[in-house]
Amino acid sequence: MLLTITSTHQPAGDLGYLLAKHPDRCQTFDLSFGKAHVFYPEVSDARCTAALLLDLDPVGLVRGRRAKGAPTLGQYVNDRPYVASSFFSVAIAEVYRSALGGRSKERPELVDQAIPLQARVEPLPVRGGEPLLRRLFEPLGYEVTATRHGLDASFPDWGESPYFTLELAGTLPLRDLLSHLYVLIPVLDHDKHYWVDKAEVEKLLAKGERWLADHPERDQIARRYLYRQPRLAREAVARLVDEDGVDPDETEEKQARREEKLEEKLSLDEQRRGVVLAALKEAGARRVIDLGCGEGKLVRALLDDTHFQSVAGVDVSPRALEHAERRLKLDRMPALKRERLKLMQGSLTYRDKRFAGYDAACLIEVIEHVDTPRLEPLERVVFEFARPATVVVTTPNREYNVLFEGLPEGRLRHADHRFEWSRAEFRAWAKRVAAVYGYAVRFLPVGDVHPEHGAPTQMGVFTRDGEAR
Repeated sequence: MLLTITSTHQPAGDLGYLLAKHPDRCQTFDLSFGKAHVFYPEVSDARCTAALLLDLDPVGLVRGRRAKGAPTLGQYVNDRPYVASSFFSVAIAEVYRSALGGRSKERPELVDQAIPLQARVEPLPVRGGEPLLRRLFEPLGYEVTATRHGLDASFPDWGESPYFTLELAGTLPLRDLLSHLYVLIPVLDHDKHYWVDKAEVEKLLAKGERWLADHPERDQIARRYLYRQPRLAREAVARLVDEDGVDPDETEEKQARREEKLEEKLSLDEQRRGVVLAALKEAGARRVIDLGCGEGKLVRALLDDTHFQSVAGVDVSPRALEHAERRLKLDRMPALKRERLKLMQGSLTYRDKRFAGYDAACLIEVIEHVDTPRLEPLERVVFEFARPATVVVTTPNREYNVLFEGLPEGRLRHADHRFEWSRAEFRAWAKRVAAVYGYAVRFLPVGDVHPEHGAPTQMGVFTRDGEAR
């Protein structure tokens, strides 16, 4: 199994200092399960590649092991010597210990500096296929290339194997790349070669401290990393979300209530829903999906209107969906009404076939919660892959903020907002999206319109070209 890391940061040879491995020497390290070799296939000022080759001893893995029951052939015939697994994570920790720990004697200034890096891991067992690969690595900012391998090129009818070559490209500190690989390689394999105990919780929290708490697949990562130990996985997640006594979901709820209180004098929440429902009816939509449904206020309004035959709500937060179930009184909902509803947990920045097949999609006060680098993936998910006939988008109008009492100048309405656009900025974004994906867009104000600052909420109604009503 092989890991190569390539840097184009100049001088690229600094990669050797960060890894604490000299580019002019091939080095071998003895591990309890085999040998690890480090060498450099290419070194120049423009480009440097370091390779970590792990050579496992499959017989040595079995000797001395106290296995339960009678020995089986599976102990000797398996894929462990040939694929990147938890063995590889241990090799990374042992061989690249200082780099993984964020230490460099010769280049300390580079430890936390984001530099252009490419990594290639092969072969990598992925119990979950390419979608899981992308869900794990794309939120970390990587460009992901996954090449799946067939079981046997001589027998194509046998189909594809679970093994991939994974290529990652991104600009980030080397310590982060190594910590991502250390944690996620065994997560992809969904296996561990050693007993998982409480010490593994500490390893997960230590290696994931810079990124795991905010990862959309945090819970699944914890479950798979802490293999077959659901209690430990729950403990790890609890500790991640309880840092400094702060629950991110609870903080989000408090901020949402603050935003509602700010806008309540305008009854803006109700006005938004009313305008959205009118736009959906005007478009002739009968099947509607609310992307980023939160606690389900719009979903409830759609369900209460029998014009809408099918209603779906999607949110990345399981806790928000639990609140939605309670708000909708799912346990007491009449059967015919319940049949029209579907609630789904999912991320809006990943292609999901469940989002397709609806007449209309709603993004109501959602886009401003998305980091701007993630807007393009969201656009593709909604406008290219789900591709409903109508998309309704609302977002705050930043120009109106000066009229809110108690909102300091320059502050956003919600602490989780990544941005709030002016009317010109929203129109420029919407027109670009419409042009790229083959939609027409029209704009509507929501709320009382101020002669200078406009309406508090701005709305864009996108209709696929040729399908506007």
